[in-house]
Amino acid sequence: MSAATKLLENRWDDARAAAMSEPERLLYRSNLLGSDKRITNFGGGNTSAKVRQADPLTGEEVTVLWVKGSGGDVGTMKLDGFATLYMDKLERLRTIYKGVAQEDEMVGLLNHCTFDLNPRAASIDTSLHAYLPYAHVDHMHPDAVIAIAATKRSRELTREIYGDEIGWLGWRRPGFELGLELSRFAADNPNAKGVVLESHGLFTWGHSAKDCYETTLRIINRAIEWFDGQLAGKTAFGGEAVAPLPAEERRRIAARLMPEIRARIGQNERKIGHFDDSDAVLQFVGSNDLQPLAALGTSCPDHFLRTKIRPLVLPFSGDVDAVLAGLDASIEEYREGYRAYYERCRHDNSPVIRDPNAVIYLVPGVGMISFAKDKATARIAGEFYVNAINVMRGASGVDVYQGLDEQEAFDIEYWLLEEAKLQRMPKPKSLAGRVAFVTGGAGGIGRATAERLLREGACVVLADIDAGSLDGAKSELSKAFGADQVRGVLVNVTEEAAVEKGFADAVAEYGGLDILVSNAGIASASPIEDTTLEVWNRNIDILATGYFLVSREAFRLFRRQKLGGAVVFIASKNGLAASAGASAYCTAKAAEIHLARCLALEGAEAGIRVNTVNPDAVLRGSKIWSGEWREQRAASSKLQTDQLEEHYRARSLLKRSVFPEDIAEAVYFLASDLSAKSTGNIVNVDAGNQISFTR
Repeated sequence: MSAATKLLENRWDDARAAAMSEPERLLYRSNLLGSDKRITNFGGGNTSAKVRQADPLTGEEVTVLWVKGSGGDVGTMKLDGFATLYMDKLERLRTIYKGVAQEDEMVGLLNHCTFDLNPRAASIDTSLHAYLPYAHVDHMHPDAVIAIAATKRSRELTREIYGDEIGWLGWRRPGFELGLELSRFAADNPNAKGVVLESHGLFTWGHSAKDCYETTLRIINRAIEWFDGQLAGKTAFGGEAVAPLPAEERRRIAARLMPEIRARIGQNERKIGHFDDSDAVLQFVGSNDLQPLAALGTSCPDHFLRTKIRPLVLPFSGDVDAVLAGLDASIEEYREGYRAYYERCRHDNSPVIRDPNAVIYLVPGVGMISFAKDKATARIAGEFYVNAINVMRGASGVDVYQGLDEQEAFDIEYWLLEEAKLQRMPKPKSLAGRVAFVTGGAGGIGRATAERLLREGACVVLADIDAGSLDGAKSELSKAFGADQVRGVLVNVTEEAAVEKGFADAVAEYGGLDILVSNAGIASASPIEDTTLEVWNRNIDILATGYFLVSREAFRLFRRQKLGGAVVFIASKNGLAASAGASAYCTAKAAEIHLARCLALEGAEAGIRVNTVNPDAVLRGSKIWSGEWREQRAASSKLQTDQLEEHYRARSLLKRSVFPEDIAEAVYFLASDLSAKSTGNIVNVDAGNQISFTR
């Protein structure tokens, strides 16, 4: 909200909307509104439409409320994201409602109003839409309007900006009573187009989907324009106290801080981090008003449910070591404050205290770090706090900003209905909260391994030297598992500086490391007298030195985090069984295996497990087998190249081919808690080969 603020664009397409049904137009409107975070953030707000439909039981035409269901996101939802309820049954709920003490019970009764056996659960906000006498209703959390709602003079400012067109209601927790208040307001103010809810957000309505959408945009744009006029020429947040550091320095510092924070907050539940050094964040964290505003906490319930009631501000003035030295005290002070907040506000039936660690960490001159159980949650928490920053900028610039009352905040955070929602969440996958770094990640085994770890909930960093293959693998895995879960770093494992940078980039993206899969490789074959020093060195550089460099960097991180770690080497049958005409390759693979044994000894006291998988003849999808190595191996066995796979299958004891996903399964076992008591082991995945038996 500044003189250069861009207004919201009307993106409604009449031709497109004309071909839609009423529920489809509701979805269209919802997706348009949710596509701009200035209107509402991920999962925030809700939309509804009252639609005439045939009752599937009687065939009679009835009015059905379509409203965003519990836990959905208006920007990305589909039609099945809406709950559908009979309006006549919702109206009957009014007759049995006995007052605020019964409010939570009313949520359970919504199930009895379900239309057409729709399995989508209705949200707590259903009554806020149901009892407004309008066909279409939007409830959004726009920064510009919450900035009005979060001021001490929010009622007066609402009237100053909107006159009688938009009303104002004092703070009330979402629920049945607020739905009735909205209904009474609409009845008493038939010309109003909406209402501002104190410390919460905006309701707008209309008689058609387009009318409602355009009203929502117009009301938000008016607030944006008003703030631009009011804030023109004013210094935000009391001016700058700490100037932003250069971008590369900010990222370097984040990469140092994040594993240290993770070490202290991830003992009971692994956390994934997110770093944000956007302009809005840097302006706030470097301002004179940072401490007093941060201490007030956020206002909108959606904000603090994601970010906790307030952030932890780390006292950084240029000396990272000083921050690290004081990190234990800073984190413990926050925990003690959170426990005190819980004890002050708890009720006899409140759920037990949850994780007392901060979600948001603000670092002057550097940016914002957020930690949560997974990457998407950490990222979204950061986005919500950026919304809170925007709100504080506007509110403090025109009046006095106020966060939500502490008791009200607690009553929402520890709401029994919210607790029930948390208890219904699915059990985390086995690698949730874990970060894996996979070298050679764009190749056959590396990519299959990444996919296997991703299926179990891990965040995966693909490291590869081939930029084209890396981009392709990252793109396809991101489509399959979500962009939050996958990152790619260009790394030559033989270059010390490149390895260090690759790990630093990974840490800045995810906050730390739990799993290293060292898989980057090459292969070569030639008689010893024909093996050049260049070929020998190349094998040793990639297969031995490269494994050493990535392991060393992983060990450094594991020790800083104090959370243990898992290292899995992808070696080869040739590391145990000599093969004529491939001395450079076999020797380097043997070095890998022995390095893994040494590291298993070194890492055990820190809970770092190191194990090895030995594949054999994994041809499908392999970069190694797509080049000279295939021709060399075929020639040594006096075969055609297209006969190799059958040759290797037939020579195995089990008479089976070995595929990349078979190696990936072994890696998953050794990287996961399934093998928590295994280190220094070698698992052969070769369909049986007597000469490579470990004993």
